[in-house]
Amino acid sequence: MRKSILTRLNNWIIFLLMTVVVVTIVVASTILINFLRKEEIKRVDILVSALKFQQEVTPSLEVQELILKIYSSNNTIPMIVLDKDDRPMVHKNIPQEIENDPVQITLLAKKMAKSYPPIEIKIPEGNNQFVYYDNSRLLNDLRYSPFILGFFILCYFLFSFWFLRTIKKTDEGYLWAGLAKETAHQIGTPLSSMIGWMEIMKLDNPESEGVHEMEKDIERLRTISERFSKIGSVPELNDMNFNETIVENYNYLKTRISKKINFSLHLPTYTILVPHNKILMSWVIENLVKNAVDAMKGEGTLDMSVFERNKNILIEVKDSGSGMTKQQARNAFKPGYSTKKRGWGLGLSLARRVIHEYHNGDIKVSQTEVGKGSTFRITIKKA
Repeated sequence: MRKSILTRLNNWIIFLLMTVVVVTIVVASTILINFLRKEEIKRVDILVSALKFQQEVTPSLEVQELILKIYSSNNTIPMIVLDKDDRPMVHKNIPQEIENDPVQITLLAKKMAKSYPPIEIKIPEGNNQFVYYDNSRLLNDLRYSPFILGFFILCYFLFSFWFLRTIKKTDEGYLWAGLAKETAHQIGTPLSSMIGWMEIMKLDNPESEGVHEMEKDIERLRTISERFSKIGSVPELNDMNFNETIVENYNYLKTRISKKINFSLHLPTYTILVPHNKILMSWVIENLVKNAVDAMKGEGTLDMSVFERNKNILIEVKDSGSGMTKQQARNAFKPGYSTKKRGWGLGLSLARRVIHEYHNGDIKVSQTEVGKGSTFRITIKKA
């Protein structure tokens, strides 16, 4: 539980850092664009001042050249000068297709007035002129750049986060697979010795009930060893009779759980054909049953049902145990997560891997309620 809280806290810290970086870039870009806008307004004010000076005073040749240079230096800011009757006088940096159309030029000037109020040039005779202007095309395009840039940066961070998580999951997968294979190898040596001693005991007393029971448990150990050895490799789905696999597991588990648990099995009357690996599927069923027994603390009702729905076969394991909260149900299949003090949190995680990766199916908590029990459901495609 503590690991889960720390992991969630780390995720929030990464998310907040990403948000701060993106917001900072957007704010910095917005400040830069506002600065450029103010600089363009200053350039327009200088140009208008030059035009006013030219209208009010007869400038010298040098001053006229200076005014011409000021006017010519504007190669980006669109400008239109109208007289008091809205007739175009001068224009610059407007679309070429309307340069010879006075009506369209006037309409464009009125449209510019929605962004910036026109600047009035007062002339002694009363024929005042009005200067209309707008942002340069570059500045208009830059208005959207902070959001586009922020979006791409956010996508980059999200991709990096996903990529690192994928690598982590892959490494964890290799770790669990290696651990499982090493466990199978370690079990194999004493198991071989036990099988030899069992044969010697059978020679002394072949009809001993204890020997027969030990033989069953040794066979079970052999099955467990095979289960671990198959983790990390691609198993063969060569078993078809699903009823047989379920019944074998039911018969074995029923004799090894508390007598205070009412354990029942509900199967269709017809044979179900499902391509599966009997050893791995038995492991999944055993994990679900043992979890249910732990949840009931050795006393209650445990129902296992197999039924067909559409093109799928569903296996449900329902208990009358303590149930789970919504958060516990969401985390139930995460590696390392366990509600038990001595639990490793591996059983359900491995069960999900067996169903998802090896049988292309689904396993989930289909129903749970605190104090009333839980229902786990496995869904796999039939043959």
